[in-house]
Amino acid sequence: MNAIKKQAHIAGVLYVLASITAVFAWVYVNGKVFVQDDATATANNVRASEILLRLGIASELIGSIIFIFVVLALYRLFKAVSEKHAMTMAVLLLISTPISLLSVLGELAALIVAGRGNFSSTFDQHQLDSLGYLFFRLHGQALVVSQIFWGLWLFPFGVLVVRSQFIPRFLGYLLWIAAFGHLANSAVALLSPANRQGVAQFADPLQMAELPIIFWLLIWGARVAPVPAATSASDFSVQAPRP
Repeated sequence: MNAIKKQAHIAGVLYVLASITAVFAWVYVNGKVFVQDDATATANNVRASEILLRLGIASELIGSIIFIFVVLALYRLFKAVSEKHAMTMAVLLLISTPISLLSVLGELAALIVAGRGNFSSTFDQHQLDSLGYLFFRLHGQALVVSQIFWGLWLFPFGVLVVRSQFIPRFLGYLLWIAAFGHLANSAVALLSPANRQGVAQFADPLQMAELPIIFWLLIWGARVAPVPAATSASDFSVQAPRP
């Protein structure tokens, strides 16, 4: 198998694994546990679904670690296209990794509060529920900060795809669209939280424009032109002139 095609498949497999763990943790688990603007319901869900929440935390950590190898695989794939853009892409995504890893501290703190340790005797139940809800919100805000870099890294990634000639250009344009979706969601969450839901209706579909490149790398890898067959020796033979 061509080396470029193989490297693209490796990046695709890792990309899918990281995405699956992220969806499980941030969409499924958080959707089951966190209840917007309801500290009591959220605290009850934490106590009732401790194992599920711990699985979600593990998935977040595993996904963030896998994404380190995703960006390394992509760097190797696109380094020959433009080392400057490949390095920029890698740095921007790697910046988000420690933020994502540390964000799970909010969920772990919510579990500690829900477990009612020795310190909890100084708080009543309503205060403990509110404290756990606050920790969950901090987890979400950390992911909002990470999302800035999830958007920014897609710009140099898109440039590399457009210039590569071994992956269709339109996938690079879609990456730029996805980047605007991530940045719009993170910007409104930080600057105007009251409008977050309204903006998300338009920004969330834009973020989905990142999916095609994931499946392309997984299924097709890279579109590499076949190497011309070596010209046979008979093509270069000189025939003796006839008398």
